[in-house]
Amino acid sequence: MRIGILTGGGDAPGLNAAIRGVARRAFQLGHRVSGVQNGWAGCLEDGMIDELSPEGVRGILPLGGTILGTSRTNPLKVKDGVATVIRVLRRNGIDGIVPIGGDDTLSVAAAMHEAGFPTVGVPKTIDNDLSLTEFCIGFDTAVGVVTEALDRLHTTASAHHRVMVVEVMGRDTGWVALVGGLAGGADLIVIPEFELTLREVVGHLYRRRGDGKLFSIIVIAEGAHIPELEEEAGAGQEKDAFGHVQLAKRGIGDALARRVERETGFETRVTVLGHLQRGGSPTPTDRIWATRLGVRAAELIAEGQSGVIPIRRNGEVDIVPLADVVKETRRVPKELYDLSKVFE
Repeated sequence: MRIGILTGGGDAPGLNAAIRGVARRAFQLGHRVSGVQNGWAGCLEDGMIDELSPEGVRGILPLGGTILGTSRTNPLKVKDGVATVIRVLRRNGIDGIVPIGGDDTLSVAAAMHEAGFPTVGVPKTIDNDLSLTEFCIGFDTAVGVVTEALDRLHTTASAHHRVMVVEVMGRDTGWVALVGGLAGGADLIVIPEFELTLREVVGHLYRRRGDGKLFSIIVIAEGAHIPELEEEAGAGQEKDAFGHVQLAKRGIGDALARRVERETGFETRVTVLGHLQRGGSPTPTDRIWATRLGVRAAELIAEGQSGVIPIRRNGEVDIVPLADVVKETRRVPKELYDLSKVFE
């Protein structure tokens, strides 16, 4: 059979490791592989699908980004989009598809399965918010970037007695902010799951000063909500094809830094890590798990399975329905958030 591979949504370190895992296992099993360029966009027009060879996936394990390119194109918003995708794939001789992505990419994958086209997903999202799985490709590398940034910012914050506001990725959940903040010794972590008011943030800063701590590090997820900043933080922004506000332009970190300095008089600076979290070489954890999940996805689709996805559960590879992974968002539990409050 011929197996297609695509990567959708935001890029993430480890995508190439997953592509390599799918392709190498498929070749080993005697199948052919095609790469779809630019995510689902490459399935809506001709000329965007090329055959992959063993040489084409050689040496890509440590590379960031994705050799196939990606996009946020949503076939579900295009008239007869799923039918068009299936028609283009079949015209290119593809018998089954392995989409690597987050909830948006995998929601389309679930629709492909429902329409009768063999589809097996692979979980990728820096936000780490897919249901059921303990691991999503890119998360470990992103947390490492946040941790290193906080290590560096501690020294300059201390030297100048400043408040440092660090904005990190996290649309609906605070996994990157919470885990990166804990690892990097943040003094306060603000995430979408647990709302804080500006008054609470300011009170925290005053308490630290009262205790003789002359600097503070605040980590805030880009999707966090502080009621007093809602109007200031990018209301009415443009949305992508999946209906998401472009949070990079929302500016919650900038808004918080301005208000903190205005309310307290403490010198405050903001650092927006942005796409630094997506770039660079993947960590060993991202490489290994992307490889394991990619290899298993190739085996599943070669076995004739569809509508399923390999995940990490209890430290092992498990198989669950695609629809269950995108059914709801996996949020930071209160007990983990409470752990961060021990160090405020």
